[in-house]
Amino acid sequence: MGYVRVARILVRFLPLAAVLFPLNPTSQAQTIDVSGRYECTQAKVHGKETPCKAAPLILKNDGRFELRGWEGSYLVNGGWVELSDSLIKTRARIEPGHKIVLRYYGKHGLVQMTFERRVAELGKTALS
Repeated sequence: MGYVRVARILVRFLPLAAVLFPLNPTSQAQTIDVSGRYECTQAKVHGKETPCKAAPLILKNDGRFELRGWEGSYLVNGGWVELSDSLIKTRARIEPGHKIVLRYYGKHGLVQMTFERRVAELGKTALS
């Protein structure tokens, strides 16, 4: 007798739950749009700043990237941009001010390159 009574109560509240469930607010993950052209603004080798002559880092809208002839895909994971191709996988830190900092070990040891995205090109005032 107890199970029948519980079942009747559940059946009574089932339509209410079906109406309220879709209205329940859900939090969606924030996606950071990092696509764009990033110019190298600073390079450090062994902790010493050197003139940056590197090619730009280009992050495309479709999840692909280009850097000095290296092409592959990228994925934003928290505060990191993960760059990868079929053989190599690395990640670069996203910093405030539209900056991406890439660290890697090269011929001369630890290298840190800072790429900065120019949101508006200098000299342009129109929004086209």
